[in-house]
Amino acid sequence: MAKLVIEVIDANDLMPKDGHGSASPFVEVEFEGQRKRSSTKHKSLNPSWNEKLEFFVKNPSFLSSQTIEVFMYNDNKHGHHKNFLGKVRISGSSVPFSEEEALVQRYPLDKRGIFSHVKGDLALRVHAVHGSEGAPPLQEINHEKINNSIRKKERELRRTFYSLPAPSSSDDQRTVLIEPRVDFSKAGPVPTTTSILKMLFSGEKAAEYGGVVETTPPLAARMGYWGRDKTASTYDMVEAMNFLYVSVVKAMDLPVKDVTGSLDPYVEVKVGNYKGVTKHFEKNQNPVWNRVFAFSKDRLQSSLIEITVKDKDVSKDDFVGKVTFEVPDVPTRVPPDSPLAPQWYKLLDKEGGLLKRGDIMVAIWMGTQADEAFPGAWHSDAYRVSEDNINTTRSKVYYTPKLCYLRVHVIAAQDLVSSEKSRPPDPIVRVEVGGQGRTTRAALSKGTNPEWNQELMYVASEPFNEYIVVSVEDNAAGGEVIGRCYIPLKSVPQRIETTKLTDALWYVLQKTNVAGNEDDQKKDKFASRVLLRMSLDSGYHVLDESINFGSDMQPAAGQLRKPSVGMLEVGILGARNLSPMKAKEGRTTDAYCVARYGNKWVRTRTLLDNLHPLWNEQYTWEVFDSCTVITIAVFDNCHINGNDGKDQRIGKVRIRLSTLETDRVYTHAYPLLVLTPSGLKKNGELHLAVRFTCTAWVHVVAQYGKPLLPKMHYNQPIHIKHVDLLRHFAITVVSSNLARAEPPLGSEIVDYMVDTDYHIFSLRRSKANFHRLMLLVNNVQNVSTWFVNICLWKNPLTTILVHMLFFILVCFPELIFPTMFLYLFAIGLWNYRLKPRHPAHMDAGLSQAETAQPDELEEEFETFPTPISRSPDTLRRRYDRLRTVAGRVQGVSADMATQAERVLCLLSWRDPRATAIFTFFSLFWAVLLYVAPFQIVALIIGIYVLRHPRFRYKLPPVPVNFFKRLPSRSDSLL
Repeated sequence: MAKLVIEVIDANDLMPKDGHGSASPFVEVEFEGQRKRSSTKHKSLNPSWNEKLEFFVKNPSFLSSQTIEVFMYNDNKHGHHKNFLGKVRISGSSVPFSEEEALVQRYPLDKRGIFSHVKGDLALRVHAVHGSEGAPPLQEINHEKINNSIRKKERELRRTFYSLPAPSSSDDQRTVLIEPRVDFSKAGPVPTTTSILKMLFSGEKAAEYGGVVETTPPLAARMGYWGRDKTASTYDMVEAMNFLYVSVVKAMDLPVKDVTGSLDPYVEVKVGNYKGVTKHFEKNQNPVWNRVFAFSKDRLQSSLIEITVKDKDVSKDDFVGKVTFEVPDVPTRVPPDSPLAPQWYKLLDKEGGLLKRGDIMVAIWMGTQADEAFPGAWHSDAYRVSEDNINTTRSKVYYTPKLCYLRVHVIAAQDLVSSEKSRPPDPIVRVEVGGQGRTTRAALSKGTNPEWNQELMYVASEPFNEYIVVSVEDNAAGGEVIGRCYIPLKSVPQRIETTKLTDALWYVLQKTNVAGNEDDQKKDKFASRVLLRMSLDSGYHVLDESINFGSDMQPAAGQLRKPSVGMLEVGILGARNLSPMKAKEGRTTDAYCVARYGNKWVRTRTLLDNLHPLWNEQYTWEVFDSCTVITIAVFDNCHINGNDGKDQRIGKVRIRLSTLETDRVYTHAYPLLVLTPSGLKKNGELHLAVRFTCTAWVHVVAQYGKPLLPKMHYNQPIHIKHVDLLRHFAITVVSSNLARAEPPLGSEIVDYMVDTDYHIFSLRRSKANFHRLMLLVNNVQNVSTWFVNICLWKNPLTTILVHMLFFILVCFPELIFPTMFLYLFAIGLWNYRLKPRHPAHMDAGLSQAETAQPDELEEEFETFPTPISRSPDTLRRRYDRLRTVAGRVQGVSADMATQAERVLCLLSWRDPRATAIFTFFSLFWAVLLYVAPFQIVALIIGIYVLRHPRFRYKLPPVPVNFFKRLPSRSDSLL
């Protein structure tokens, strides 16, 4: 008989239950009616057991469908009473049958009910061991009894969620999956097996990677009047998190402690084991700090708040004075109440006596994350971060500047002088704006008065403080600069939704040795000049992301922008089961979330060393077009310790607003999938609450008939050769602006959010696009198969009904279009019951990420252009594979060209006999249709096409044989 071994390691940060700020915890495990418990660790909130509990497993084959329940209690009054500290439920499908594969995992403690006060986590190591005795014979097992007991437990412990149908399925019905309730994750190194995934989804591989789970968090937006918190604010898309706020404003008339008569004061705020410190001021008895500290109420380990003023010293800091407060006496503030007014308090000495000098101004209140002091406050969960790096953990909102296209039309130049008098110059023009440099081609007419007539485009950002640098270079002299001019970007005229070009102007070119020197410019009476036509085209929308998942399509000009049509509210609740990104450093993950919609970027605070972060932050965007996409990604913060490394990707989610019902709160857990050179990896789940509120129904409906981009894109379209380069310029401008913010958003974040490498060739992405195309072709094939079955009388009743419908439409042709649209209406009405119940997600199967080969992924993540250090064998293998794929594409394109050429050969007399046959055939049908009524001809053709199989032949019909015999130009190819 097999055994289940549960090793209880330790627990951290438990809830005090004995009334003295501590607890005496013990662990109790239940499995298949067996119950065992660990020893009691007295007076410890961070107990350590290292005890093993063994259970008998009656049938190992049913272990995957069972659940292990682990409870933690506080041993009160020597075992006569016990207080609930938390529970953990573990799915049997995650239990390995090998002690070597078993890893220490930290499970967050769950509540027993809505009134339970629980916090902390429990470390367990679970595995099963096969015993020496075999399982009883199958014929002796009472299957009915076991199945009934399993089904009974599953009904109690399982939840139902809906997943998207697999792309290859022929029907569109929803697939109902049953998932065991699991609330845990690994805290150790990432195993090579897929045990983490099996913890979450005990189904097929598609469900393992791509399931979107609908959740029911206790949000105020989902509760009625009687269920919601009446004291809650409009911050209703997240769960309320209570914080103790301590605002240290300033101090006055502080006593001097040093012999020198100086004072370097700072304030230390201490609540239990958490301690926050302000910066110190040198030689200042009246310092002003204006610092806010936020302590999580769930983690408070003491009811005493100590605010101590100290004097910074080299050896040991001196005590200046303190004030103390009791947590139960702290008032509660609920926005939109005005901020709590700070008050002056007299400082006390160490014994509690009143000091003769010294006052401190503080404000203390209980609030939530909706408080305006929350984003800039020092948080107790970031107590290990230094003062210099604390900004990298804070939540911020960023707005990127308005972008517009700069159009520079280089027309001609006059009086160019080469450095070598013996030869005429071979000039080219180089134009640079904000680090974006482009060069014209060689002049159409070379010499001292060249002409180019070439248009260059750039991306400019407000407030347009940069200069346009125009340089005329001599290509024959190795790029020697003939002349240069600086044009302020603000002086360039704006062009708004018009095709009328601006006036071309002559700009004087200065020599490089006199450019910028006014005195030398006055002496240089003769100078070359260049003719330019420039304009800031603010009627376009600057595309910094792919149009397929764009978040904003508004023009750059403010006067052309339409009013908003709705409001998008996103509650970033938290993440579960994140992979430990810093496992090599002995830590887990410092996760934060970034969301982007339009020009507004938001960043949540960083939660340190946590695999189950709970942000519960809510953000709002104005929506100008419902056919847009919001992107939300999770990153691992690598700047906590002052490192300059890049933040690691954990995963991202895209949600299209047009797929959301208005005024409905969507709460789902989205899988965080990342494609790495080693393959597809699931790094956890992101828990979001999303609501789209429509404020202008008429405008939303009318938008479906309007173009996606502004009118300027269609009246004067941008050449296709400029599109990718301009997108690269726009991403560079956005990255440079966000990198200068505080805290900065690095270029790796921007690149991941906007998919910089979306246009670069990827064999995996090519397969995915081909698969998408085949899915559409399958629908056409299904229709053709249905029609063939009608013609072959596979279903006589359906064929008879089609015949009747055909006769009616032939006799009454005016009913053709009404019948067609009525049929489309009926299909849409029928498919309404099959509409998706949750937003779409990142589909690993559709992306061909599960089946991608290692060499394909290595090529996809290769930098462009390919580095020289790459081995020739690898390049040869990739080239051979590319030739194979290109050969197939070449074959398909050749077949399409052959069929098109045969159509043209019908009347080209290349095959005189075939053309003569078709010509006389056309004359015959023209006379027949002119003489005979059209309805009779259509009826005869329809009866012939739908004839019974008894009157059919297996050979191809005559028209097909005739068409395939027509010549094409394939025989003329070398």
